Amino acid sequence: MVSLVRTVLGDVPAGELGLCDAHDHLFIRTPALPGQELDDRELAGQRLRGFHELGGRAVVQWTPYGMGRRPEDLAALSRETGVRVVAATGLHHAVHYPADVLDRIMPALEELFVTEITRGIGTTGVRAGLIKVAGAFHGIDEHAGRTMSAAAGAHHRTGAPIAVHLELGTAAADVLDLLCGTLGVEPRRVILGHLGRFPDGEAQLDAARAGAFLAFDGPSRAHHATDWRLPQQLAALAEAGFGDRLLLGGDTTVPETPGMPYLLRRLRPRLERALGGELLRTILVANPARAFARAAA
Repeated sequence: MVSLVRTVLGDVPAGELGLCDAHDHLFIRTPALPGQELDDRELAGQRLRGFHELGGRAVVQWTPYGMGRRPEDLAALSRETGVRVVAATGLHHAVHYPADVLDRIMPALEELFVTEITRGIGTTGVRAGLIKVAGAFHGIDEHAGRTMSAAAGAHHRTGAPIAVHLELGTAAADVLDLLCGTLGVEPRRVILGHLGRFPDGEAQLDAARAGAFLAFDGPSRAHHATDWRLPQQLAALAEAGFGDRLLLGGDTTVPETPGMPYLLRRLRPRLERALGGELLRTILVANPARAFARAAA
């Protein structure tokens, strides 16, 4: 068996993914953030080129269905910059979608996810490489339960990993109970995002002990109060023996987010001092290759 990562330009051996921003957005729009859309192709290209110049070789874009993914631009920018890009299918919180869109897609949500992974997004032929879903604040609401059930079904049929937006970093245990307990997804196929926004060390350790990957974000204005804890949180998890479960991303969600180049230009040196070069390379290179791989014959 060969481990492959599905990028917007096709499948690549996981070992060739390279230094990876494991959670980011090149394009995203939502009625929940009016006037703060990421929809500038030139700016997206600048961010990718800046990331590449600093040694970045892959970006996993977590923008799911119906939030302005622009798959054809993702493919074109990947060709132009030399950065591998992984696109997402999946569904975010209900607040990000018009009610009529949800009414239309929810009855066949699993099929939508499978189609976007195996055949492509719309008519573009650009295939998704992961499934993005979202938990609720300190729990799982009805919408989240339905989307996670569809995601688990699509995962079992395609092998695509499941990435989870944890609302303000909460409900990791509830998410894992549902996805891995009730729905039978292996914990190592789940990536939990935003755990750093709720800096509860025991909750983070419990998620790591369960076997999930933990994706920590770069800095943002919205989460400035917890962003500075990142080196301490990563060090504690590594010291507990979970350095092989950690991922890093810039999570560019609005135009002012420092994003991809900042991850390598400013955060990397600081984290290297805190964690050591070998562990940081594991987090940026080896761990994403395992987290986002699919098994193929």
